[in-house]
Amino acid sequence: METASVNAAGVFAMTLERYRDCHKEQWNRFVAGSKNGTFLFFRDYMDHHRDRFPDHSVLIYEDGALVALLPATATGTDVLASHAGLTYGGFVIGADMKTPRLLRVFDAVMGSFRDAGVRELLYKPVPHIYHTIPAEEDRYALLRLGARRIRSGLLAVVPRGNRIPFQERRRRGVRKAERAGLRIAPSDDVERYWEILAAMLARAYATRPVHSVEELRFLMRTFPENIRLFGCFEMDAMLAGAIIYESAAVAHVQYIAATDRGKSVGALDCLFDHLLNAVYADKAYFDFGTSEEGGCINQGLIEQKEGFGARAVAQDQYVIDVQGWTPGLLARSLV
Repeated sequence: METASVNAAGVFAMTLERYRDCHKEQWNRFVAGSKNGTFLFFRDYMDHHRDRFPDHSVLIYEDGALVALLPATATGTDVLASHAGLTYGGFVIGADMKTPRLLRVFDAVMGSFRDAGVRELLYKPVPHIYHTIPAEEDRYALLRLGARRIRSGLLAVVPRGNRIPFQERRRRGVRKAERAGLRIAPSDDVERYWEILAAMLARAYATRPVHSVEELRFLMRTFPENIRLFGCFEMDAMLAGAIIYESAAVAHVQYIAATDRGKSVGALDCLFDHLLNAVYADKAYFDFGTSEEGGCINQGLIEQKEGFGARAVAQDQYVIDVQGWTPGLLARSLV
């Protein structure tokens, strides 16, 4: 895919290029300097499961300068998603991106996709808590495009400022763990943790972890500053643990698991007390992730997270009718 749009002076302004491996360094450099990108958009993370999620990412240039990225995957012959293999997607943009330019960028992408026969674009914007600078220009574009919201996941998020105290049940759990002499420490024993996690998921939800042990080990080696395992131990026995994905503004809990013994002695309460009040006390947000099960909210799970002072942040997903787009639709929003 290589397309271009023409500005009022008749000069080619926007060009789009499908991502190729030769773009890797440029792509990663742009993500690192963006106002809403996280390490999930670095190519080593995106490409570790490219066999399951065929890449259809796009680089957008204006007058030869890279101004935006669109991480994307093909989910069918005529459907693209941004991004089917990641928690979120949408345009990755720099601090100098302003609304009029983003509308032009979105128009250029829609025109290119329409001409390529794409029928729908599934679009998951990066939640605002992950932005280092406000970056919701795309939300206005979604409105003008007539995008339909098809999902609104609820993240359970603890903000650094104006913290809500732990509920008494969670405080009792912390005290119980202290009496049992439990300790919290980083760990590289992924295999043991995965045994705990897999057993818990199989028993409670009849599912398996999204990542394999091998995948997680690769990701932890590749992103040692961003992906960490913390365990709660009784002597040398791991009773509970959490995989944390750390970005500039957010510490996100990717996986949570505990043994029956761990649950009985408050291991998770102890673990999250330590993570929230010691390890990640200076993070702008601590994100427990969603609590959905079959499209509904697992009440017990979200109440546990809210017991640590978390409250809801929406994570929306939209579907855009690409074939319904008309040239300059978004540009006409400017007067």
